[in-house]
Amino acid sequence: MSLSVRTRLLVVLGVALALAVVAVFYIRGAAARTTSAPPSASKPVTLDPAAALLTVTDRHIAIVSTMDPGGPRTVSSVECVRAYAAGGTGVCLRPATPWTYKMVVLDRNLAPVRSVDIPGLPNRARVSASGRMIGWTTFVGGDSYNSGGFSTRTGILDTARGTLVPSLEEFTATRSGKEVRAADRNFWGVTFAADDNTFYATMSSGGHRYLMKGDFAARTLRAIADNVECPSLSPDGGRIAFKHAIDGDPTRGWRLSVLDLGSLAVTPLAETASVDDQPAWLDGSTIGYTVRQGDGRPDVWSVPADGSGTPRLLVPGAESPAALGVTAGPNG
Repeated sequence: MSLSVRTRLLVVLGVALALAVVAVFYIRGAAARTTSAPPSASKPVTLDPAAALLTVTDRHIAIVSTMDPGGPRTVSSVECVRAYAAGGTGVCLRPATPWTYKMVVLDRNLAPVRSVDIPGLPNRARVSASGRMIGWTTFVGGDSYNSGGFSTRTGILDTARGTLVPSLEEFTATRSGKEVRAADRNFWGVTFAADDNTFYATMSSGGHRYLMKGDFAARTLRAIADNVECPSLSPDGGRIAFKHAIDGDPTRGWRLSVLDLGSLAVTPLAETASVDDQPAWLDGSTIGYTVRQGDGRPDVWSVPADGSGTPRLLVPGAESPAALGVTAGPNG
């Protein structure tokens, strides 16, 4: 092996290792920092209260009142890096060992029901409105097509049938009627429709990002819009809240917007800061999301879904918001 080839290989391996270290410390360090969260209450934590918001506070599931989201919160003993809940079902992405993670299905009392080992570092998590379908995304390293850099893996579990899809790369994906078979296909950011079969996700290939509409039973996905990342379906099933790379360039940051699925019209939201998160519908007209401060501390913010108003700090020192009272609308 020539010196130049050996040098290039060492550089690639060094970059991959550095990315892995940064990613691990980002997840572990940012979540472990002391936050300015209000004192915890001592009540039992359940997924039942309708007027409540689930968050992750100091790596633990916590519940706050939607009437006073900045006030005292009830922090559970359930440790999670990412969490979400709907329909009395929770999902928790948490450490299995110091270097591995698992996806845990939780019942309404936060007791574990099922767990699945997941590759890589936790990134996104979602539950369908009924509580039946669960989706998650992780960062993984070592793919040959990107010289061992990071890519994503997205899985879905049907809790009613027990059907597990470890990776959406197993599904047939099409764009403009043609199958996309490129080795660099990546999927992330699942969101579910009310029928517990239709879902949406982001696909990346060839440097482009697409909103994909999926059919779980048919194991298919098809592209329906461009430059849509981390989609979140509205309670009425007619809109998608998402982030998109500014001018298509992720290095310039992301802008939160809402896509009308009927007209495909896009409405930029009032939040102009770069938001690297999968937004969540707190109700039919409000979007919640996480913004990290310069020291890595997360805060949950909210903004109107119609592009009006101004961003509002909702829950300091928290992330992964999920409104427990939101249900699927008639058009879901």
